[in-house]
Amino acid sequence: MRRYLYPLKFNTIFKEKIWGGTKIKDVLGKDFSPLKNCGETWEISGVPGNLSKVSDGVLKGSTLPELIEEFKGELVGDKVYEAFGNEFPLLVKFIDAAQDLSIQVHPDDKLARARHNSLGKSEMWYVFQADPGSKLISGFNRETNREEYLQYLNSGKLTELLNEEEVHDGDCFYLPAGRVHTIGKGLLLAEIQQSSDVTYRIYDFDRVDDEGNKRELHTEQALDALDFHAYSEYKTKYQRCLNETVPLVKSQYFQTNLLEYTTGIIREHFDRDSFVIYTCFGGSAILETEGQTTEICMGEAVLLPRKFKTVHIKAKSGFKMLETFMP
Repeated sequence: MRRYLYPLKFNTIFKEKIWGGTKIKDVLGKDFSPLKNCGETWEISGVPGNLSKVSDGVLKGSTLPELIEEFKGELVGDKVYEAFGNEFPLLVKFIDAAQDLSIQVHPDDKLARARHNSLGKSEMWYVFQADPGSKLISGFNRETNREEYLQYLNSGKLTELLNEEEVHDGDCFYLPAGRVHTIGKGLLLAEIQQSSDVTYRIYDFDRVDDEGNKRELHTEQALDALDFHAYSEYKTKYQRCLNETVPLVKSQYFQTNLLEYTTGIIREHFDRDSFVIYTCFGGSAILETEGQTTEICMGEAVLLPRKFKTVHIKAKSGFKMLETFMP
């Protein structure tokens, strides 16, 4: 059968975590059995060892790198293909934190390439369900330096240096590589990030696994990655507007818009030499483009190949989605 491109859905990759919960099933309706819990789902991934496979259609079973090698710029965009080759540049996740994640930091492109032959890891979080009183950490609460940071870390007082934020539904955070952070318990969110699985764990609250072992810390590696500056704002400021496309994040690594619609909308991508990813966290819709029709429901992500310049998003009962593409 002749192979051709269409809006692509992938089999979810489920990840059991020491801090994971059950909201992936209870809220998003995604069955992660036989795992005990699910901390993360990887919806679109080109990370080696965790390659997304197409879930339906003539391309069913094909991995992302295989598709890029076959379709090149038609799939990802000529500019993206020139920059990344068969490596898909982004990773899309849902994260359910039943407990606090470790305090951690990610390296930038330069450090990650040198140490791990990997991209760096800048990321964004869009929180779509927050338990009352939920919090997270993003950045330092004042200017500091390597020496002071180590003093606080070694004395068990690191959290006194960190910026803690109370979090509500609809909050958005952009976290460039180098920013110390953690997701707090009670948060269910979508994460868009560079395609990397490199994390330096700084502090893990002395937790142990089922066998009584503490997780590895990466104190020395983290020192070269950390940005010790403090910033005036860590939360992304934006105005939620129903039935309008709202810009959230505009970075050198990806751009993301928020789409909350009760009606249909036609999105045009003529000026973008990039694929587009739609990540649905509420309701459902029909994506229609050049005679190809794909349903997207809460808890799903769809990759729209570059060859499709317009897409008609038809509301069923209304939808909430993130729209992500390369700059």
